[in-house]
This record gives sequence, C-alpha cells and structure tokens, in this order.
Amino acid sequence: NKGYRMMNYHSFDDYPVQGIDVSHHQHRIEWSKLDKQKVQFAFIKATEGGNHKDSLFQINWREAIRSNIPVAAYHFFTFCKEGEEQARNYIHYVPRDSIDLPPVIDLEYGGNCQEANRKPDLIGEIRRFLQIIEDHYQRKVIIYTTNEFYKKYLVNQFPENPIWIRDIVSKPNLPDGRNWMFWQYTNKGRIDGINTLVDLNAFNGSKDEFAQLVK
Repeated sequence: NKGYRMMNYHSFDDYPVQGIDVSHHQHRIEWSKLDKQKVQFAFIKATEGGNHKDSLFQINWREAIRSNIPVAAYHFFTFCKEGEEQARNYIHYVPRDSIDLPPVIDLEYGGNCQEANRKPDLIGEIRRFLQIIEDHYQRKVIIYTTNEFYKKYLVNQFPENPIWIRDIVSKPNLPDGRNWMFWQYTNKGRIDGINTLVDLNAFNGSKDEFAQLVK
C-alpha cells in the first residue's frame, strides 16, 4: 500500500524531531496549545524581498519562545531584488540574541517575481545575502528550497549550508548526493492550536543532534 508506506517515511521512529513552518497565512496560533511532540521546532516567516515584513512574525516569535519551542526565522528571497537589500531587511527585523536555530533563506519559484525582472546573477545575489547574514548572526544559513530550484541552481553550490528540502511526494534524494537537514514532507498538516492547514517538517537526525544545532 503506497499511501501507508509514504506515511511511514516520516514517522517519529525514523525522525524523532519534527516541527512546523508558519507565516501570517496561519492566522493567530494558540502556541500554548501545540502538541510539543509534533512541534519540537518552528520556522517562522520574518521577511520577504527588500522591505516586506510578515505581519504576525513578532507575535509568533514571542509566543513560540514563551512556549519553549526552538525557533528559526526565514526570509523569502525575491529574485528581482539585490541580496544586500534583502539581508538588511532581515537583520532589521530578526533579533540576533533570540535565535535558537540558524537563519533560513527560502529559495523557490512559487510566489516569486517574473522571469523578465530577475537579477542576471541570481547565485551572486544569494551569495551576497548569505555573506551578510552569516557575518551578522555567526551561523551558517539553512537553505530552504524545492527540487525544481535545487536542480536548476543549487547542485554543488553552497556546500557548507544545510539544506531544508520540500518534497511532498517522496523521501528527499538530492541530485548531487548531498545530505539534507530538514524535510518539509506535507503542506496539509493538522495541529491543534492552528486553525488552518500547516506545513510539517522532519529533522534528519537524533534528538541529541538536534540539541547540538539549537544554540
């Protein structure tokens, strides 16, 4: 039964550390109600492009920390703005002293700008963003991406940056044989305390390894 096997891919036996990623699309979350087994970390959208700020970031950030859930803040990278401008947007909004997990850059075609407006040296702009962010937070940025974007731009690029891969069909298998650190395995999760569907994620490692990643 394929469906059953798929569900087993991301069982707690295989991946004991699991969590969520959220933005204003989840509306107000009742963080105190979240099941701590299912939500052992939270990636929270902070910024997008050169000046957009997620309207619920500060509330989500504060409430997650209050609920003792390790947090990371992610930036949706716009392909038509300079990396430096986008890095400044993130730094102005995400406090350096309260991040548990490394900063995250979200690289995907979905919701991005038209191809005609894209920066000619996209990898160069991403590299500049990573340099500024890593210099400021003193952590290697986690790269969130899709298989489609990875194949086109990220094969053998940024080898020191951990990968968080979206694959809602099967267990991730990156084309260059690289290991992934996080896996977004569904965009249709249900969790008490969140009134919308939510993305669910698994950490590729043990609880001890996750504890080492959390600052």
